[in-house]
Amino acid sequence: MSPQRSNRSALIEGTLRCLQHLPPERLTARAIAEESNANLASIAYHFGSKDELVTEAVIAGLDRWLLEVDAAIGDDRIDPWTSAGVAIDARGHDGLARGFAAAIARGMHDPRVSERLADGFRRTRPRMARMLGLGDDQAGEDAAGLVHSLFVGLLLQQLLDQRLGIGGERREQALARLRTTLPS
Repeated sequence: MSPQRSNRSALIEGTLRCLQHLPPERLTARAIAEESNANLASIAYHFGSKDELVTEAVIAGLDRWLLEVDAAIGDDRIDPWTSAGVAIDARGHDGLARGFAAAIARGMHDPRVSERLADGFRRTRPRMARMLGLGDDQAGEDAAGLVHSLFVGLLLQQLLDQRLGIGGERREQALARLRTTLPS
């Protein structure tokens, strides 16, 4: 018997809602089950553990965020530097960002979480390469990996201190400096 997709999806959606309104120390399996209108045991049944559920939810949330960035960019392809800035400027993802940082920390000690996150990165690189017009070869995927690392680095810095965010005119000035300083 395969797991019921709707219950699994409800748990992921409930976890995403919990990430938005609960501080990390209150993100418990019980809170997720209540938010999802699911049985507490269904977390272990579908995901193995709360941590694996949170990781799955974070990956799903990051995939949606990437779609939002793609929609914000639209048909007017912009350079990869600006696209990372567009992603960081997205509002309403602070809980997801905290969950992502926590999942990365867990991944350093839990091979299952590490593999799920690595799989997410492997899926994201070709999608970003296509989205940014970087090509569908290895060089394009590697370039997307560099853009993604810029996004992740800025995101983590901003989580630590909002003043470390680089937006608006400051971002444009920094991008202009990179374009003129870094060799082609």
